[in-house]
Amino acid sequence: MLISFVRALLIYTLVVAIMRIMGKRQLAQLQPFELVVALMIADLAAIPMEDTSKPILSGLIPIAALLLAELLLSYFTLKSERLRAFVCGSPSIVIEKGRLDYRELQKQRINLNDLMEQLRSNDILNLSDVEFAILETDGKLNVIPKSQKRPVTPEDLKIQTPYEGIPYTLIMDGHIHHQNLIRANKKLSWLYQQLAEKNVKAKDVFYAGLDSNGDFEIQIREEDKKR
Repeated sequence: MLISFVRALLIYTLVVAIMRIMGKRQLAQLQPFELVVALMIADLAAIPMEDTSKPILSGLIPIAALLLAELLLSYFTLKSERLRAFVCGSPSIVIEKGRLDYRELQKQRINLNDLMEQLRSNDILNLSDVEFAILETDGKLNVIPKSQKRPVTPEDLKIQTPYEGIPYTLIMDGHIHHQNLIRANKKLSWLYQQLAEKNVKAKDVFYAGLDSNGDFEIQIREEDKKR
């Protein structure tokens, strides 16, 4: 029993590390070859966990081989456009200027119900409102509405807007994020000064950070408020 527990922990740690090495893509954004690798790794990882009579290396070596193959294929598809098109495919235009491309829909095996469902998820109700609808290589449908149907922006109204930067989390669940302090060009003494003005300590803070306008915001733990 203990052996099975230890083996499971080792394999779990290895698989998590491998998925981190493979990159930060979301599961829905995996390319076909990446999805195949992920599924095969899951199957291979289950073998040494279920059968303790087999050496653990019998499961780890194939997993490592798949990781190497995925990294090499990712590298070569990054360098070669032809290989990338062969392995990952290319985007397909299924709607152009409000008109359906029936041949492309049949080629991609997409029925109208699925297409309309994806259009509604993009807040599009009428086909005539669509300039282009592009089926990406990961299966996601990107919709470009006609210019008259797009939301109005401040630029359209010729309104000047202030610059907005990236928000920074400085304290989360009582822990100070020193790297974000450096990125925000703030010193630790400045953070302590902000906390002193609120009469709180870092350990009592659930969240504190700078918003996109550079303003400091803070939220105290609920249990600390009740004391």
